[in-house]
Amino acid sequence: MNNSVTNTLRLLGAGLRALLVLTLVTGVVYPLVVTGVAQGLFGDKANGSEIKADGRVVGSSLIGQQGYGLDYFQPRPANGLGENSVNTQYKLILSGATNRSADNPDLVKWVKEARAKVVEENSTADYRVKPADVPADAVTSSGSGLDPDISPAYADLQVHRVAERNGLSVAQVQKLVEEHTEGRTLGFIGEPRVNVLELNIALEDVTAKS
Repeated sequence: MNNSVTNTLRLLGAGLRALLVLTLVTGVVYPLVVTGVAQGLFGDKANGSEIKADGRVVGSSLIGQQGYGLDYFQPRPANGLGENSVNTQYKLILSGATNRSADNPDLVKWVKEARAKVVEENSTADYRVKPADVPADAVTSSGSGLDPDISPAYADLQVHRVAERNGLSVAQVQKLVEEHTEGRTLGFIGEPRVNVLELNIALEDVTAKS
């Protein structure tokens, strides 16, 4: 009987020591090491890839923003799924994707309406947008609905409107787009892209100086 109690206490002691060691290693040491490495080597990404303007954080290069006026470059549609019903204190719009089949009547209707809006908003006195020139990312949202980037084609389509509304030349605005166009990751992953927030910040700088 005494041996049984002793063995049980020994096992409990070993289990408790293992619990304390593993808690220290996985709950304290490992998170500190990972955080230290992330801050040391990838500080910008680890802190949310923040974008600053005039000394303050205005957003993240990873998350798209809505609500830009027509003086600015427009992002991809967000296709919000409605307001959240969990915490009604905050009226948050839930993001969503344009995930319908290609022949879905709702999708066809959304795309046609969105394309007509893009054509109307981006046509100017000297430049007429053709429906066939509207790229897919101008009328559909991404998988998350919060894509921060647009295609160079969609950015180019908006150049004339942005130039006209800001009193800039088309060449000035086109140069901004070219300067903020990123190529494929590692040269072969994904597609060329333009970060809308970064482009609009650069546009504000040019407009302020003109």
